[in-house]
Parts: sequence; C-alpha cells; structure tokens
Amino acid sequence: MHARTDETVVLALWGAALVLSAIAPRDVATWFLEVLPVLIAAPLIWFTRTSFPLSRILLWCACGHGLILIMGGHYTYAEVPLGFWLQDVLGFARNPYDRIGHLAQGFVPALLTREILIRKTDLKRGRMMFVLACCVPLAFSAFYEMIEWWAAVIMDQDAEAFLGTQGDPWDTQWDMFLALSGAVLAQVSLARVQDRQLGAMSTR
Repeated sequence: MHARTDETVVLALWGAALVLSAIAPRDVATWFLEVLPVLIAAPLIWFTRTSFPLSRILLWCACGHGLILIMGGHYTYAEVPLGFWLQDVLGFARNPYDRIGHLAQGFVPALLTREILIRKTDLKRGRMMFVLACCVPLAFSAFYEMIEWWAAVIMDQDAEAFLGTQGDPWDTQWDMFLALSGAVLAQVSLARVQDRQLGAMSTR
C-alpha cells in the first residue's frame, strides 16, 4: 500500500472513530480533553505527508494509539468495557485500560523520536539514541501529568473522569513508569523494522 494511501486510511479510521465516540460520551469535557491529541495529530500527519511522511510502522502504531485515546474519551478510561473485561479475566483490582493508554504514550513517541533523530540529525543509531528515545516520551508523560493536574485544579471535581486514578495513590508514578516501559519495548521490538522502512524511504 502506498504511503499516502496509508495516511488516508488512518485518518479515515480516526475520523469515523471520532464521530462514533462523540455520540453521547460519558462526559463531554473529558471526551474533548482525551481526543485532543488526535485532533492535533491528524492535520499534522496530513499536511506533512509530502515533506515528512512517516514510516508505515510509526503511522500504524500512531493509528492504534489514537483509537485507544478515542475509546478512552468516549467512556472515560475508568469505564471502558474492554478494561472491565481484562479486569475480570486477569483478576486486577481496577480497570486497567488507562495503563494500556500510558504504555502507548511511551511506545509511539519513542518511535517518533527515533524517526526525527534519524532523519533530521547526525546522531548515530546506538546507546545515545536509545536513551533519548526513552527520555523524550518520559518527559512528555511527566508533562501530561502536569496537564492533568492543571485540569483538576480548573475543573475541580469534574476532573475525576479525566484523571482516572480510581483511588490509586501511585497512579501518577505508574503512568510515567508505563510510558518509559512502552518506550523501551518499542525500540527493542520495532527499531529494526523502522530502520528498514526508513532505509527504503531514503532510496526512493
């Protein structure tokens, strides 16, 4: 499938999912806050599809991350049915869907960080790139926690659905740890695939 076709399909999937998720969401303000990254990413992907097309592996991982955000926005993370199913099957004490979201919050930005470093800098692949591709998602995760804090201050009790702590006093720490874990996992599992795709793109 041609790269531009991939982008069209991804954006169409996001568009359809956004429309469905906007129908009677649990909390309108929470829905908007949760899907906002998708609303920002979609036009960026479209308008840079020629000047900076993403590798297929990054594009489709981003697609999956966007769908995770959209579903979380519709139900609120603490009430996503898939999370309740996982809770029952795995015997968790809480709905773990937000954990999946924060794992993706490290996984996809790690691949994006690698892609930017490889294509826009002279940094060689190796330990330093691995560290940076972990640090950037971790920093973003920490910043996102501050956004949640500010939202809680502004929205007062209405922010509970957005925070999704479910009574866990270590929720913030878990979120950042999972983002770091996702960044490590992405590089260990997909760095070589990403490198091959970027190599193929550079020879076109």
